[in-house]
Amino acid sequence: MISSDSMMPEGFARLFAQKKLTAAVFLPVEVNGHVGMYLCFCESEKKKKWENADVKFINDVKRIIQTILTKRITKNSLASSYASLEAILENVGCAIYVRDPQTGHILYANEKYQKFFKKTLEELPLSPVSLQDATETKNGLFREIYSEKENRWFDCYSTHIQWVDGRKVTLCTIYDVTDKKLYQQKIEKQANNDFLTGLYNRMRCEQDLQHFVEDTHESGGEGALLYIDLDDFKHINDGLGHQYGDILLKNISSGLKQIPGVNDNCYRMGGDEFIILISHKVYPNLHNIIDRIKAEFARPWRLKGTEYYCTMSMGVVRFPTDGDTVEELIKKADIAMYDAKCAGKNRVAYYDENVISTSFKRLDLEKNMRNATRNAFDEFEVYYQPITDISKPGMPCSGAEALIRWNSRELGVISPTEFIPLAEYLGLINPIGSFILREACMRCKYWNDMGHPDYKVNVNLSVVQLLQNDIVEQIAEVISETGIDPKNLTLEVTESLAINDMNRMKKILADIKKLGVRVALDDFGTGYSSLNHIREMPIDVIKIDRCFIIDIGKDDFSNAFVKMVAELASAIDVNVCVEGVETKEQLDILMGSKIQLIQGFYFGRPMTAREFEEKYL
Repeated sequence: MISSDSMMPEGFARLFAQKKLTAAVFLPVEVNGHVGMYLCFCESEKKKKWENADVKFINDVKRIIQTILTKRITKNSLASSYASLEAILENVGCAIYVRDPQTGHILYANEKYQKFFKKTLEELPLSPVSLQDATETKNGLFREIYSEKENRWFDCYSTHIQWVDGRKVTLCTIYDVTDKKLYQQKIEKQANNDFLTGLYNRMRCEQDLQHFVEDTHESGGEGALLYIDLDDFKHINDGLGHQYGDILLKNISSGLKQIPGVNDNCYRMGGDEFIILISHKVYPNLHNIIDRIKAEFARPWRLKGTEYYCTMSMGVVRFPTDGDTVEELIKKADIAMYDAKCAGKNRVAYYDENVISTSFKRLDLEKNMRNATRNAFDEFEVYYQPITDISKPGMPCSGAEALIRWNSRELGVISPTEFIPLAEYLGLINPIGSFILREACMRCKYWNDMGHPDYKVNVNLSVVQLLQNDIVEQIAEVISETGIDPKNLTLEVTESLAINDMNRMKKILADIKKLGVRVALDDFGTGYSSLNHIREMPIDVIKIDRCFIIDIGKDDFSNAFVKMVAELASAIDVNVCVEGVETKEQLDILMGSKIQLIQGFYFGRPMTAREFEEKYL
């Protein structure tokens, strides 16, 4: 019996006995190397003798079934794999598409790609991303592109792969890098742009200047560099506060950028310094551009509801005429700009090789002045020029004006006309002014204690000092420290300074007078004089400038001016001091007018404290 065949597995033997099978052939059907099922041919009615032809037929059927099953399983597995792969591709963070390079048709595009370009697969163009001029990498081609329509940046990569049907296709992956690009642009802007004004900064200026020089050299033309420094910007910054100084800088920057030929070639070098680069293309309009810049600074700037004037000094260098390196051109432009300041500010100076020695002297002055101010002002000394009261019998000395002198250990005696503008430019006038004020008050207190209680000392206040927010507190502190009687201190302010901001100046001077200090209006008649200033300003003394005294007695205008001021001052109980009296003839003419005080070489030149005390104590 077949059921007793020792080769038959036990399970099959039981099945055959149960079904009363008389003969059977069973073959394992393998799929992918594993038995998936058994193929059985059975006989239950009669005994069966299997022939070779039967066995061959059975094996052929097995092979057919095995082949069909293998293909179906493989197909199902591939479908499952494709579904998994597509799910992965649809959920990656980049856009992916496959393109037939022969026909240009897109064979596949994931959902991210369609979202990037807001089109369905059927609507996508044949060449949505051009990889022309792409960079070749070890993994294929790369190109950064900007979609103006989408206003987005993309990094695009492409490589060749074999498609499912065996043909070669192009696989492209696209990454949206807009956020990264915007962040990079922000960092680059911070590195290249001035935070306050939005102009390019020093670093960008030096880079662009190098390109300008190279382009000019290649073209055979000429370019220019304009170095601008604002005149007395510190006065506005200290007087109105840094907030309004910043507003002024932004307004100036905006105005400069709008000048044809300047545009984006304007740079803030720091503080109140600007550079404008003139390319060889617009160089023929150089003089027109400079005139437009000068006109920009000729108009007033409105701050805190009031109009203020802020002029500029400009140095001009040409390249390659004056130099062809970045460092050289900026240095020479700075030299020319400083020469413009020394010539009286509000000027334009072209670089001149002949002024190099002067500029090196300026550098020495700067170095030595900084050292002198750091070393307790030991190289500075206060001189005193006597002031005589001609309204009293015997014309006694009534005090002196304090004047600063600098005797440098390395450079010798330096004229005030040379070092005071430099001190203002370097921002050292405040500490120097404070030194003069303290020294003068200490000396006057000594005179008062030595038997001259009515001696007074006059101290000049620079515009920078006067516009400090705490100037009144500083003066009060010096008075307290030195013990001087406030009425014996006279602070001199220039007429041009006083009228620049009349309302602010009246308040500052009124606060100073509350300390008991006297105020003198210096250089009267040399500025935009208005007799109304005498009425409005809280002053005690008017000082008539020496230019009206030189020709007094010979010039009708000088005679009339001095007489008019003296008469008006007398009517409002203000004293008059005349400067620059050098001859007896001048003194005799003034004696007949309502003038109280005289100052000039006729009575005494500026002298040391010791010389003054030997003569007048």
